[in-house]
Amino acid sequence: MHRYVTCTACPAHEPLTQSRPLFLGVDGEGAAHYWDSYEFAVAVVAAGGDAERVVLAETPFETLEEWCEYTRGERGWDAGPHVGGSLVGDLIRGVGA
Repeated sequence: MHRYVTCTACPAHEPLTQSRPLFLGVDGEGAAHYWDSYEFAVAVVAAGGDAERVVLAETPFETLEEWCEYTRGERGWDAGPHVGGSLVGDLIRGVGA
């Protein structure tokens, strides 16, 4: 099993700098994944509250889609991932229309 490549320079309680990161989904181990486009990083928040930041530039993955496929292979997805599509589609889903 592969371990996530994490950034140890940031405290776990501050995994991302973007004030409202995009919720990606919940993996098969119950960890929530959030995307910060400003940092080009994913925050992985375990069910127990521990968090880690994964900067894609420090991994073999070049895109968020590659990260999501990696997570699918390693942990699976219970909910999500919610990536791709259009902004309009995201907004419609967000308001429940």
